[in-house]
Amino acid sequence: MAGYLLKRLTMTLVVVVVVMVFLSVLVHLVPGEPASIILGPRASESLIAIVREEMKLDEPIHVQVWDFVTGALQGDLGRDFLSRAPVSELILDALPHTIVLAVVAMAVATLVGIPLGVYAATRPNTIIDRVTAVISVSFITMPYYIAGLFLLLLFSLHWNLFPAVGAGSFSDPVDYLRHLVLPAAALALTWIGYIARLVRTSMLEVMGANYIRTARAFGLRERVVFYKYALKNAIIPTVAVVSVGLGELMGGAVFVEVIFTRPGLGSLAVEAIVARNFPVLQGTVLVIALVYVFANLVADLSYRLLDPRIRVEEVAAA
Repeated sequence: MAGYLLKRLTMTLVVVVVVMVFLSVLVHLVPGEPASIILGPRASESLIAIVREEMKLDEPIHVQVWDFVTGALQGDLGRDFLSRAPVSELILDALPHTIVLAVVAMAVATLVGIPLGVYAATRPNTIIDRVTAVISVSFITMPYYIAGLFLLLLFSLHWNLFPAVGAGSFSDPVDYLRHLVLPAAALALTWIGYIARLVRTSMLEVMGANYIRTARAFGLRERVVFYKYALKNAIIPTVAVVSVGLGELMGGAVFVEVIFTRPGLGSLAVEAIVARNFPVLQGTVLVIALVYVFANLVADLSYRLLDPRIRVEEVAAA
């Protein structure tokens, strides 16, 4: 296990460096001159040249890439072109809102999706199973921004049950939760359907295993066989998917934060794109990518810890 962990950590570091290089090159392909956009259409060429030099935009791209990668490895993501504030401070202010949104959305998806999948698995090929399948597939195919707009129109504008925009304040937990309900639900809908279908499929597969037939042969009650033996093993793939899903939700939060005008990494990235604010854009996208890579690492390790068969296969291969 230690050797595998070292291997995965090395691969993760390589992926992070590649992401940083690719990201620093990609932002320079975005059309628009940052200095011209910041100064406005009436700025003179001499003033634009001064600002470009101050922003180090006059240096070759490979030099800018090197500066970004070496700085990021040391924890320095540069400074905001507009406010001159450190990008790391802007990200630290926005990151908690995005993390809370993603974690709550995944918690809701897990708490709803697992029982829904189990309920469908206990009644395979019935009307209830088919209705559950239709609902799950509908949720899976619904983009985040469509779900967000639908919930906004229905529960904010039509029924006026929840706030339409903003995030509230951490100092007022009740108000913050009211602002969080609709964005979290918009992110959770897709994963409710995905987790429900995954749990149903895993449960039906496990129910046909030999040890389940053996448990039934010993006269154990069906409820005990189902929940104590089958569900415990069927839930393992879901744990790995949930870990990866947290990273994916960080990216999906971009759309939801813009729709509900919430502070967070998504809103910060969109504002940076509009202003061609390269340091902020690089920093926010890098953090989202790092969370996704780390989530994949956690998912891989957790799957190996939870599933004894993988460890047995590793020992046999050695």
